[in-house]
Amino acid sequence: MTYAYLGPVGTFTWTALGQVPEAAGVDWLPVNNVGEALSAVIDGRAEAAMIAVENSIEGGVSAAQDALAQSTGLQILGEYLVPVNFDVVVRAGTTLADIRVVVAHPVAYAQCRRWLEANLPHHEHLPATSNVAAAHEIVNGVRGDAAIAPAGFETHSDLATLDAGIGDNPSAVTRFVLIGRRRPVSPRTGTDKTTVIVELPDDRPGGLLEMLEQFATRGVNLSLLESRPIGDSLGRYRFVIDIDGHIEDERVADALLGLRRYSPGLQFLGSYHRADGHTPSVTAQYSDAAFVDARVWLDRLVAGGEA
Repeated sequence: MTYAYLGPVGTFTWTALGQVPEAAGVDWLPVNNVGEALSAVIDGRAEAAMIAVENSIEGGVSAAQDALAQSTGLQILGEYLVPVNFDVVVRAGTTLADIRVVVAHPVAYAQCRRWLEANLPHHEHLPATSNVAAAHEIVNGVRGDAAIAPAGFETHSDLATLDAGIGDNPSAVTRFVLIGRRRPVSPRTGTDKTTVIVELPDDRPGGLLEMLEQFATRGVNLSLLESRPIGDSLGRYRFVIDIDGHIEDERVADALLGLRRYSPGLQFLGSYHRADGHTPSVTAQYSDAAFVDARVWLDRLVAGGEA
């Protein structure tokens, strides 16, 4: 059994995978990008893959959203949160005045703008496939004078920390999901989330409102709504949506049925336990009992009973 993750050792994805009990004591497969991680699952080379899908500062990870939209037979098995803190690491003896080129993953670079503008206003940025890959380039003298690396990375290398905690927001968190092949949905826990991808059937006034009404009229809250271009023409978008609740919750199931009628291309990516333990607030008219009672009432009318 193998689990894929964005490597090498020490990345935030590696840290997220360490939270999965089933991954302990089995092989981990480092990969270079989301597409490679999902392919490993689809091809059967990996039992599951850990990928980043959202950051509290930068929002949704577009590469992951697009890759999931273009894949079939995959499902989100779990959600994991990792605090995001960054250090500037350098080779021994390097000072701030020596730094001309900073190697960093684009997302990490964007989250450290204030420190970079204040301390290295004239630097050049070279993107890397991961924060750890950036640090390894410094270790091996491939390119660059400094790297932005996960906090504490110096324990995995011979690099020195020039400055610690350089992120713009010390409360930043990245959300990861474990992706596996399609299987029966895990039972409800009461603190669940459901992820779907929806394509608007056509580009017309009110189309987005009609889609959102499928949730609003059933008391379903959305914790994420991200638009991504489909790519076949201008004005054509798909939406990545996180729903508060489980597919077996009556209000969520009813909303998905309505959404399916509205958008036949609806993709269900799974219902799973929320990592933050949030319990949705559901009023009485949107409770499971209310939906069941309404269905019993309708059946009684059909059978000739009293209203």
